[in-house]
Amino acid sequence: MKVATAEEMRTIDSETINSYGITGVVLMERAGLAAAAKVKELVDRGKVIVVSGKGNNGGDGFVVARNLHSNGWKVKVFLAAKPEDLKGDALVQYKTAVKFGVEIKPVQDLLSHAPLILTGHSIVVDALLGTGLSKDVTGVLADVIDTINASGRPVVSVDIPSGISSDNGQIMGRAIRATYTVTFGLPKRGHLVHPGAKYTGELFVEDIGFPKALLCSDKLNVELLEKRSVYSVVPERQSSSHKGTYGHVLIVAGSRGKTGAALMAAKACLRAGAGLVTLGVPESLADVFQSRVTEEMTLLLPGKEDGTLSRKASRIILDFLEGTAHLIAIGPGIGVTTETELIMETLMKNSPSPIVIDADGINSLQGKKGIFSTARAPVILTPHPGEMARLIHDSRGRKRATEETSHAKKLHTGILRSIAQNSITTALSFARDTKTYLVLKGAPTIIAAPDGRVFINPTGNPGMATGGTGDVLTGMIAGFLSQTMNPLSSCILGVFMHGLAGDIAASEKGMHSLIATDIIDSIPHAFSALMDYGRTDLS
Repeated sequence: MKVATAEEMRTIDSETINSYGITGVVLMERAGLAAAAKVKELVDRGKVIVVSGKGNNGGDGFVVARNLHSNGWKVKVFLAAKPEDLKGDALVQYKTAVKFGVEIKPVQDLLSHAPLILTGHSIVVDALLGTGLSKDVTGVLADVIDTINASGRPVVSVDIPSGISSDNGQIMGRAIRATYTVTFGLPKRGHLVHPGAKYTGELFVEDIGFPKALLCSDKLNVELLEKRSVYSVVPERQSSSHKGTYGHVLIVAGSRGKTGAALMAAKACLRAGAGLVTLGVPESLADVFQSRVTEEMTLLLPGKEDGTLSRKASRIILDFLEGTAHLIAIGPGIGVTTETELIMETLMKNSPSPIVIDADGINSLQGKKGIFSTARAPVILTPHPGEMARLIHDSRGRKRATEETSHAKKLHTGILRSIAQNSITTALSFARDTKTYLVLKGAPTIIAAPDGRVFINPTGNPGMATGGTGDVLTGMIAGFLSQTMNPLSSCILGVFMHGLAGDIAASEKGMHSLIATDIIDSIPHAFSALMDYGRTDLS
């Protein structure tokens, strides 16, 4: 399903009206009726408060109130504007509601008698502000939002919770904490990224008659992953296949004290379906790995006395890629040293095979954004926000960060804040600029491709915020890449299935007790759930 910005939704509205002949008042009528139908579905018949603003969102609210009133519900509308300030379609719907006998009072009445009014009503419909909000909410509107949030009443927001930016999910001064949100045509970015996702509550996307051609347009470059689209890229298992059919992955990972990262990435890679996995590890740790691997093979690499890799490992890795493995995943637990930096630079410039880079592999490229343009093969990066911030530092910023000066800390904090507030645009810009496939881990995880497409992942849960889950994701993406050799499909499958496995594990173990190996154990169940969906819902 496509995901829209406020401007993209305005364009869809405009083209629907001007090119398809559906008037704005008809769209408003359909939106209000869809929201009213959802209110009837969600709550038992009772007393309803509708809080309307002066714009089109308020017009939707008038339609909700009129429809509920006509169906015997007790409804009061509190208008956060003067009636003479209303115009266009909102004014039309206001006049119609008045003619139908809907009680409409100034919002100041609600503020003056909030405890008495709110405790006597079962639900609040929020139609104050819509998707076009461009400045912080202050004054009376802020007071209204605070009053509704403090009431404890369930809230149905129309289109988007008032005060949430539809483009990045940020709180614009004040915001409604909705129990449910009913939006129209397409979800908005602000519904899906935090903190907007939390304020949205349960989201319902309703069809109000926008032309399908507009909702599915290639001009909309952000998409919410759904089971249907993920199922469509699951690699087939042919009856005539063998282990070589599904690829050979070299995973370069681990160092002294961090051997678990390598083992988890390898096991997840196999569970994702890779035919063969070889672990490239420091030779000084050979005994540790040989005693713990089963299905995996090992490639011993030159190391240093501290248990990290030596730069001499580069040649052995490249030779292995030239003659044996189909791709490399590198980074989990390798540490960040001068030697790992040289290894990463050498691989970026010389690897003939696709590269999946995570953790210390990313940190070893800190401040070297330009190096990605030298890559011979596709590159997949899987940073969390901290690693993303280091990636987009320039080399001078990297030196300052290493020295941990006050300026460096402020710089890093500022970049982290920018990433948190603009995760989609950050990922999109980086992937385009560097021609890489970027998996920006978080809640939600964002996948960005070099061609400008972006995907938002809906699976996963807070229980996955524990050590090792990123290593599991690296292994899964590499495992899918070995079967498909399609970087974007591999990212989509890896991210969605990683979150789905985490959800299954959390349902069994609980979020507090969830650990990374639980996710690996749940990968087969995630496959079963997805394949069952394909056999039933798509048959």
